[in-house]
Amino acid sequence: MKRVRIIPVLTIDSEKLVKTVKFKNPQYIGDPINAVKIFNEKEVDEVVLLDITATKNKRGPNYNKIEEIASEAFMPFAYGGGIKNLDQIEKLFKLGIEKVVLNSIVDQDLSLITSASKIFGSQSIVVSIDTKQNLFNKINAYTNSGSKKVKHSLSEYLAKIQDAGAGELFINSIDRDGTYSGYDYPLINFISRQVAIPIVACGGASTTTDFLKAIESGASAAAAGSLFIYTGKTKGILINYPNQEVLKKEIYEKL
Repeated sequence: MKRVRIIPVLTIDSEKLVKTVKFKNPQYIGDPINAVKIFNEKEVDEVVLLDITATKNKRGPNYNKIEEIASEAFMPFAYGGGIKNLDQIEKLFKLGIEKVVLNSIVDQDLSLITSASKIFGSQSIVVSIDTKQNLFNKINAYTNSGSKKVKHSLSEYLAKIQDAGAGELFINSIDRDGTYSGYDYPLINFISRQVAIPIVACGGASTTTDFLKAIESGASAAAAGSLFIYTGKTKGILINYPNQEVLKKEIYEKL
């Protein structure tokens, strides 16, 4: 039996919990603190909080809200959104964040990964890569909430990020975000063969079987947003998470 991390992802717009489909049309869900409290009760492995409008609106992290949320989280907690420098990273760690997630800034300043990893430890520096497939089936990396294509090929970008000292990759498929269509397993497999650092797969999960397939495809952990926010075909809002017995039977014991 192999125990792996199954991670809820909370996407926020400054203070509001929202959920997108293919990175578009964010739907208001509620207060992220309520979700975190429920995840505490469910004994989740880790939570990722992403402010999806911080960079787009040229904002830094909302420290007051992040501190409020982090103070309620009884599990490892990662934050990403609007991070551009070491001072912001240091402040986030002082607020109780265990990991920072870097995205748009990476395409502009790879040295931030190196500096942050040396100061705070590579295990606490996660790089998020948002991917999208073009009409010719080529997959590219994007920043700025999926609006700006990275100039490097995906392979080159992965190599640069790993060489810069990132401790973990968070791979999010824009095409599958909020679609319940399953992870991009070929992409996970491709990336796992390109890098030696752990990969968290995100985008498209609909069942625990998807988590299992993501791990079998090369991911070290599986993350999801909609699956832990909604319930049923009508997508009623219900913060949820499988209990440990379900995870053990349907994932851990099969690895």
